[in-house]
Amino acid sequence: MLKSIIKVALAGIAGSLVAATVQAGPLAERIEAGEPIRLGFAAAPPWAYPGEDGSAQGFVNGITIDVLKKMGYTNIEPVLTDWSALIPSVNANRVDIVTGGMYVLPARCANMDFSDPIGAFGDVFLVPAGNPKGIETYQDLIDQDLTMVATAGYNTIADAKAAGVPDSKVMVVPDSTAALAALRAGRADALATTILEANDMAGKADGIEVTDPDAFTGRKKQVVAVGFRPADDDFRQDFNKALAGYIGSDEMMETVAADGYVDTYLPGDASTQQACQAD
Repeated sequence: MLKSIIKVALAGIAGSLVAATVQAGPLAERIEAGEPIRLGFAAAPPWAYPGEDGSAQGFVNGITIDVLKKMGYTNIEPVLTDWSALIPSVNANRVDIVTGGMYVLPARCANMDFSDPIGAFGDVFLVPAGNPKGIETYQDLIDQDLTMVATAGYNTIADAKAAGVPDSKVMVVPDSTAALAALRAGRADALATTILEANDMAGKADGIEVTDPDAFTGRKKQVVAVGFRPADDDFRQDFNKALAGYIGSDEMMETVAADGYVDTYLPGDASTQQACQAD
């Protein structure tokens, strides 16, 4: 009888340990094993990009690294990949956290969990200097039978098509560098992207300008957050707790200043839950 009781007790303990391991998630297991936390991002300045030494640069990486340090984690590895591969990479366990600077959209929420917001941003067009074709909206593209370019995986692709821009007039390229090259070479009439990325490109390249963000009639201001695999929910919740005391702080604003993030981009009362449920 005693042996039976002991066996049941040991089985219960083993079951509890297994349950605890499962609850902890793959990221917690990697940390416990001494493995680095892998940050996945594409080359999309100023959101995220590799430094000359391969380090994780950009304000989303900066925010994430600061918050992880507050949680006690400094063993971090940058992983550069294509934008369209970010969500597949975290779900395939090739990266642990997505720091690419993603809008929180329902379609993305169905495939990856997001932290609380780290900012809120809108979209604009990049066009040749002087905006000779007067492009301000997707309707302007339609009316003049013009072509736009965007990076694969960007929301502006679906937004343009939803607005009525024909598929044949939406050029999709692998990354921001290729998108800017298409615009400057005249293969596209406009480049549809986020206001931050557009401002960054316009500040580094001659002969282009950013259209009026108030005239742009695409997606309204959208929140951006850091991505996690669903199995790492406990870690994501701990990340959110650390983020709550950091967002908008002097420390954060000092970290993000070099990449053009200013206090007008702070998320305010916006929530990830609301963004995931938006139409």
